[in-house]
Amino acid sequence: MSSHLDQLEAQSIFILREALHALEKPALLWSLGKDSNVLIWLARKAFLGQIPFPVAHLDTGLEFPEAYAFRERYTAEWGLTLIDDACPPLELTDSTLPPGARIAQRKSLGLAQALERHQFDGLIVGIRRDEQATRAKERIFSPRALDGSWVALDQPPEFWDQYTAPHEPGLHVRVHPLLAWTEIDIWRYIERENIPVVPLYFARNGERFRSLGEQGITMPVPSTASTIAEIIAELEVTRTPERAGRTMDHESEDAFERLRAGGYL
Repeated sequence: MSSHLDQLEAQSIFILREALHALEKPALLWSLGKDSNVLIWLARKAFLGQIPFPVAHLDTGLEFPEAYAFRERYTAEWGLTLIDDACPPLELTDSTLPPGARIAQRKSLGLAQALERHQFDGLIVGIRRDEQATRAKERIFSPRALDGSWVALDQPPEFWDQYTAPHEPGLHVRVHPLLAWTEIDIWRYIERENIPVVPLYFARNGERFRSLGEQGITMPVPSTASTIAEIIAELEVTRTPERAGRTMDHESEDAFERLRAGGYL
């Protein structure tokens, strides 16, 4: 198990260092969830404890209080350069999307706003292929069009760990160091490295959050797992999808596809 985690860690650190080499102005997106906490941990390892680019939180104002408290504590403890940009209001989202997807789209709009404001040419994000079917189509270095849109059928080939970053004005690339990880890999690495996470991941009153997003569109799932070891044991046998508590995943079939094509993480 250690060798598997060591291989994942080494690959992710390599990707992070390649991103810093290839990009002029990258940023790391911090959702405050387990995956992006692992990503920050890996970035600190990759760059000797000090992340050399800003960490951006796209804030809808709807995070759980525990998540905001976590952000304030670990921004200081990890020495992060935090960009805390408020996302545009719900009124600016696509009214044809279902309610949960409209709230999620606020982050897409906030991301476009951050790209324009800060002129980032690369965004390092903590998505994984196993989390959602559309994300399984991603490359490690995934270019975005001028409007931030993503064309799944028009992605560059990646052979022998060779990655390409666009340099045309207005374009940016999404970098995915955790793409090959699975949910149980994340938790085993959190256990091994003693990485802090928002306490909502641990069961209280027979429920816990398996995937953590905004209030109103993220619900807990039945669980008695109150420690990391118990979470790992639960994941070894569960048939419940990781995003079972995400309301937008239960809305129209094409909502997530539409959000992803338009720039959603």
